[in-house]
Amino acid sequence: MGILDFLSGEFIDVIEWTDDTRDTLVWRFEREGHAIKYGAKLTVRPGQVAVFVHEGEVADVFPPGLYMLETSNLPILTTLQHWDHGFESPFKSEVYFVSTTRFADLRWGTRNPVMLRDPEFGPVRIRAFGTYAIRVRDAARFLVEIVGTDGEFTMDEIAFQLRNIIVAEFSRAIAASGIPVLDMAANTADLGRLVAAAIAPQLAEYGLEMPEFHVENISLPEAVEKVLDARSSMGIVGDLGRYTQFQAAQAMTEAARNPAGAMGAGLG
Repeated sequence: MGILDFLSGEFIDVIEWTDDTRDTLVWRFEREGHAIKYGAKLTVRPGQVAVFVHEGEVADVFPPGLYMLETSNLPILTTLQHWDHGFESPFKSEVYFVSTTRFADLRWGTRNPVMLRDPEFGPVRIRAFGTYAIRVRDAARFLVEIVGTDGEFTMDEIAFQLRNIIVAEFSRAIAASGIPVLDMAANTADLGRLVAAAIAPQLAEYGLEMPEFHVENISLPEAVEKVLDARSSMGIVGDLGRYTQFQAAQAMTEAARNPAGAMGAGLG
């Protein structure tokens, strides 16, 4: 191996991440056996954030852009590694790329029925499901609180935890909403906003945010659905009754306008 091959393997000049997946949240730049050359180029693409970590401590964070890695734009790493003025030697640091794009059309649902107390039916068990979107808002916090030292962290690794948070907050929000079970199907948008607002503080602790949350369906117990069907039928009957009354009133008006015709019709 020539000296140029050795140097190209020892020092890394370009640090970047080209994501070819649809579910990767965090990817660690592979540095085993390599040093980062002073003055190396760091490329952070739109929808990414680069986080430098030194001996387990989060250092400098870079938003999208093109950077030349020097002491002037690595102030925290410079302090942590005690670099002297004029330092230009290769250095080692873990570099994590964090995706800040929106991960949409994620599914959630109640594995077991949620118990709530309805003013009309008393204790009622319901089920619900829907979709949500998630994205990283604070890359450094997300690394510390969730990812740790995982070199490639995917959406699947956090989806179960997110669903548990959603179901727990959904149960609390729907119980406190005071919306009767018979009206829930017509108020899914309001329920979605209530749940999203309740979840936001907990997600913020993990460096996440939920830009979308939807309740697509709420399944009621069979007994409640029968009552709902009966009330709908009664509503239709009521409409027919009013229509019959309208027809009778119209007939009486026509008879008053044409008494001879009405008498003739009666004699015939």
